Amino acid sequence: MAAAATAGVVEELTRVFRELPPRPAVEEVEAAEAVLASADAEEEARLAEVGREEAARQRAADGVPGELLSVLREARRAAVRLRALQQRKEAAHVVELERRFKVLDGLIQRASRVVSSSGEGGGGGGGYLAAEEAVVEEMEAKQSYVAPAPAPVVLEIERETKGVGFGLDSKGVSSLLRHGSTGSDMVEQKLSLIQVASLIESSAKRGTTELNLRGKLVDQIEWLPVSLGKLQDVTELDISENRIMALPSTIGSLRYLTKLDLHSNQLINLPDTFGELSSLIDLDLHANQLKSLPTSFGNLTSLAILDLSSNGFKMLPDCIGKLMNLRRLIAETNELEELPYTIGSCVSLVELRLDFNQLKALPEAIGKLEKLEILTLHYNRIKGLPTTIGSLTRLRELDVSFNEIEGIPESICFATSLVKLNVSRNFADLRALPRSIGNLEILEELDISSNQIRVLPDSFQFLAKLRVFHADETPLEVPPREVIKLGAQAVVEYVAEMVSSRGAIQKKTDETSFWAWFRSLFGCCKNDEEMGVVPA
Repeated sequence: MAAAATAGVVEELTRVFRELPPRPAVEEVEAAEAVLASADAEEEARLAEVGREEAARQRAADGVPGELLSVLREARRAAVRLRALQQRKEAAHVVELERRFKVLDGLIQRASRVVSSSGEGGGGGGGYLAAEEAVVEEMEAKQSYVAPAPAPVVLEIERETKGVGFGLDSKGVSSLLRHGSTGSDMVEQKLSLIQVASLIESSAKRGTTELNLRGKLVDQIEWLPVSLGKLQDVTELDISENRIMALPSTIGSLRYLTKLDLHSNQLINLPDTFGELSSLIDLDLHANQLKSLPTSFGNLTSLAILDLSSNGFKMLPDCIGKLMNLRRLIAETNELEELPYTIGSCVSLVELRLDFNQLKALPEAIGKLEKLEILTLHYNRIKGLPTTIGSLTRLRELDVSFNEIEGIPESICFATSLVKLNVSRNFADLRALPRSIGNLEILEELDISSNQIRVLPDSFQFLAKLRVFHADETPLEVPPREVIKLGAQAVVEYVAEMVSSRGAIQKKTDETSFWAWFRSLFGCCKNDEEMGVVPA
């Protein structure tokens, strides 16, 4: 009887355990703890930022009631706390779930000891042993639970040494792990903060080398957990097209990271540890809210491609000059008013794009960029180019359209590699092309539209490779509009014939003048002879 009753109790315990919800995996618990740690730090940082912004607002506010500013400050602080609470919620649930499972672990162990001692002290040991094994098996099943992933995906992940985030279906996993994947499945699945943290934990353990989170985070996620620093083996990381406002300082731990894509987020600044990404080669920061870069940014000496476009920069830091391996710099669509003189130290620069800014001039140091091939300055306020522009002997494309250019220096004609030159739409300011423009013998495209140029220089005849010539809304008189309509080479030939004809006319004029002088001289001598005047 006692044995049967004991077995019934054990069976009841087993049934209780079977009815419990799944136990969080170890990675999920670690991820939840990381999220909670990040949430606390992020909340403190965000509150401090609100305090600084409100202090600046209060100094700048003129006539705004102090009570109203106080209400705004408290409202913003409350919003920060509310968002932090929301982001903690899921993580706190996982941690609490694990804590309660540990309590149940203790109870099961107590039951196991009781059943074992009862089995040793009396009959029916087989029944007790079977009951004990049933309880232990159920307990172990709960303890070792891992969220299921489809077998083919797991095999693929293991084969490619890439990680998987818990709680994701196979489509979501595939889209995260195959860099650059597209499809409707990517649009449908969004990751919560704890899922991101789980993915990071799992990826770190599996030695993931590429992680793609482009557009995959729910809109409420504004920061990433500190556990991001565990991705020691990652070489390519894409977190673009989300709403991230801040990066954890631990990002500096990703020493093997070579490519980082953060475009189209809401980043306000970068942590000082960002300069520790010593292997970084390709960095995309376009379409954020950055206004400055940390001083450590100059330590990114391996950087070859940098996109800072569509931010709020008014100036680039002097440390940009330390990026001696930088080949491509895109800083268009900012508020840049000047370039640092140190830009001349970026001696590897091949492409420099500065369109849609507020630049008024270029530093003379631009002439030190001897490898530069593309320079675009479309839509700025530049009035003139530095004379050192002629030192850019490899320059193939120059665009200074939509500026306030008053004159182009003759030295540009030493940039004999130019293939494409656009000086259009400087409106009433630009009145002439350099006299030696014919030195640009391989020039293929030239746009002088919407300027005040009336005559092309004689050397234009030497532009034998010119195939595109635009002069719309430019009051050219030489050559006439009818010739321009015939194409670039027709213009070149017209100028050549004009110069040749002018030379022939000039020669004839010179000959006529000589003979007129000679005849006048001869006639003078004859008159003297007739008058009896003999030279001594």
